[in-house]
Amino acid sequence: MRITDVEIYTVFCYRTNWVFVKILTDEGVSGVGEATLEYKEQAVVGAIEHLKQYLIGKDPTQIELHYHQMYRDAYWRGGPVLMSALSAVEACLWDINGKALGVPVHRLLGGKYHDKVKVYANGWFAGASSPEQFASAAQRAVKRGFKGLKWDPFGKAYMTISNEELEKALVCIDAVRSAVGPDVDLFIEGHGRFNVPSAIRIAREIESFKPVWFEEPIPPDNLDAMVQVKMKSNVAIAGGERLYSRHAFREALEKRALDFVQPDVSHAGGLLECRKIASMAESYYIPFAPHNPSGPIANATTLQLAACTPNFFYLEIMETDVTWRQQMTDEQLVFEDGYMHIPDRPGLGIELNTEEARKHPYVPKDLRHYTGALTDIRPPETLPYF
Repeated sequence: MRITDVEIYTVFCYRTNWVFVKILTDEGVSGVGEATLEYKEQAVVGAIEHLKQYLIGKDPTQIELHYHQMYRDAYWRGGPVLMSALSAVEACLWDINGKALGVPVHRLLGGKYHDKVKVYANGWFAGASSPEQFASAAQRAVKRGFKGLKWDPFGKAYMTISNEELEKALVCIDAVRSAVGPDVDLFIEGHGRFNVPSAIRIAREIESFKPVWFEEPIPPDNLDAMVQVKMKSNVAIAGGERLYSRHAFREALEKRALDFVQPDVSHAGGLLECRKIASMAESYYIPFAPHNPSGPIANATTLQLAACTPNFFYLEIMETDVTWRQQMTDEQLVFEDGYMHIPDRPGLGIELNTEEARKHPYVPKDLRHYTGALTDIRPPETLPYF
């Protein structure tokens, strides 16, 4: 079997653009992957084009060899652009191998440890601005069966946070906690926006609401600073969506910088790299809770990873999505009582509708986080997709 082509599809999905990859072979078996890199789509498309030069004519069964050589030959190692491109290509190769053998990818990575995984919702707060609107949206999401809810309540604060901004955030958290009760898990998102003293202050203020974690309280560039926050916080600290490869996570684990690790299968190097990261975390007794707010192929890939990962803790998923998500793939998700079931179809268990992908071409989007538009994450006509 030989690779004959690498196709790239950049698909508008309101808050950003999905980046899908499809690898074709001379035996008619194809594989799909996702490299959605928010707001840097054109850069990652260029990186995939570079990898395509290497891949044409190669044997798709030699995943470790190709991964190593593509990583090595980039010379400027790591970073979100190269690693996202590698992640998508690597997922495609696993998909091809699973399909060729007629087994789901998790069978190739050790088999099922989990038949299903607990899910928390992101994006449930779309359009909310007042505490009452957040509370109402939270109740709706919990009625759908979600066991946990994540959101960023901090407006457009950056580095520091005023008393007024902090009080507004605390009122919002209180409204959500009061609306859903003590048994629903809350996850407070920081988006890497605060300096050390502000992050410590926030962590102490939110402690009374008993969140599962405070995610990315400071920017990801300085793990020693993250350790400072973690040492002074009684709320667990999560992070890792902007760490790329096991090498970055080795440092985070050695420094004891995180209580939960959150690599993204579309950014950290792909399935096997994330499986290695999870194993490293397991040796430190650190739970694995991957970042997963992107498209259907990333979600399918993450579910295969979840199946074979003993220390898998929680799956992030968007509550709703654009109306065309259901036509984009043949995604078949089973969500019951707060858990997502692991599919058993061959490969990643998902196929891309390339004709539909072409109907929603790239649209430039800008980062929302510091403009006060954090909840503008879904269009008015958004729909559940599972």
